[in-house]
Amino acid sequence: MMKSLLLAASMLVASSAQVLAQEFESATSAVKNMRVGWNLGNTLDANSGSTTNMWIEKWSARTTSDYETAWGQPVTTEALIKMFKDAGFNAIRVPVTWYPHMGVKVNDLNWDLSAWTPTQVDAVWMARVKEIVDYVINNGMYCIINVHHDTGTATTAWLRASTDNYNKYKDTFEDLWKQIATEFKDYDEHLLFEGYNEMLDKYDSWCFASFAAPGNYDATSAADSYKAINQYAQSFVNAVRATGGKNSYRNLIVNSYCGSNGSGNWNEHLLEPIQNLEYPNDEAKNHIIFQLHYYPSIKDLSWAKTECATMLSDIKQYLQNRAPVIFGEWGTSNNLVKDEKGNDMEDYYTSYKQNKVDFAKFFVEKCKEADIATFYWMMLSDGDDRKKLQWTMPDLKDAIIKGYYGNEGYTSIKEVSDNSKILKPKKLIHKGKVIIANGDNKYTIAGTKLK
Repeated sequence: MMKSLLLAASMLVASSAQVLAQEFESATSAVKNMRVGWNLGNTLDANSGSTTNMWIEKWSARTTSDYETAWGQPVTTEALIKMFKDAGFNAIRVPVTWYPHMGVKVNDLNWDLSAWTPTQVDAVWMARVKEIVDYVINNGMYCIINVHHDTGTATTAWLRASTDNYNKYKDTFEDLWKQIATEFKDYDEHLLFEGYNEMLDKYDSWCFASFAAPGNYDATSAADSYKAINQYAQSFVNAVRATGGKNSYRNLIVNSYCGSNGSGNWNEHLLEPIQNLEYPNDEAKNHIIFQLHYYPSIKDLSWAKTECATMLSDIKQYLQNRAPVIFGEWGTSNNLVKDEKGNDMEDYYTSYKQNKVDFAKFFVEKCKEADIATFYWMMLSDGDDRKKLQWTMPDLKDAIIKGYYGNEGYTSIKEVSDNSKILKPKKLIHKGKVIIANGDNKYTIAGTKLK
């Protein structure tokens, strides 16, 4: 009798878990519903960035605001997030750098990374991360948090795309993600986790693994780097899933080597990062998303559009047949135009503003057609403009919004006849006299009619 009861109970738990998993939004739906997004960059990801110049740790009290404002941004407010929501953005990526808050001890300006004994994340820092996540979630938006400048070119980057590095830091990486996941295990599908940002090999190679190696390519080293990327991705998925709750089927994001997208035709190895990115083993079906980054030059607009079209075709061939894709970072080049002596003359935003605007609209349109969500990197509202709640690049913002919603923009109001729209009650979001129907359009109430 007891065995029968235990069996029945276990079957009920399993059945309940399956029902919850089915109700939890799939990765495919999440990517579509994110629409367009923005990166809250240079904020929670700010860090000293050099093991021989740990200036934040040396010269500040190491409060959350000391880090949050270290790279020139103000303390984040919910009003800033609402400004993006009201403009039509439906997702915010919140890059987070964790190592400074995991037991880092400095000697004057120096940090001996080789002697680092990682601790649990500082509770005050975790609380601030959670507070900003809540700003996003409370506005009905999607939020992505990640492990950001723990990767990259800085000497403080402890995560590298090599199997030796993976073997050394596997436990630390998994423990970090278990702590993060546990903190957020009860959040719904609007919160997504991204395992790592731009992880590089020992040569600091961009574009593809071992590009910066002697001779510009080392096949053995490249293969090792791609293997390590897939190992870290699998560890990330395993660690999050092990915490249970809604993390058992939360949508998780894994990045290609250095976030590379495979664009260009100037080297035969450019496609390797997307060709070698594996889909992690995961009991939760359709809850993995692939992430890429994209920073094209737009000086020649025709060339940029052609390259973009080829890139999207390659992404469809190598990635989208396995998982949905997002551009977690993208931006039109902000490189300065220099004179013959190398002096700054003007920036791309001034010199090629129309190209930037035209390409932004084109890119978002094409990504929408391809079912790819896009997250612009930072500059739409930057520095003091964030505090003033104003746009640094309003024309670029408008181009992105029109690229997704059409030339009328997000604030356009469409007439809806009495029987032309079937609205599901569970999909309605009421904000005063405004209704968001199925997450697609904004309607207002005029008497008994929807407009």
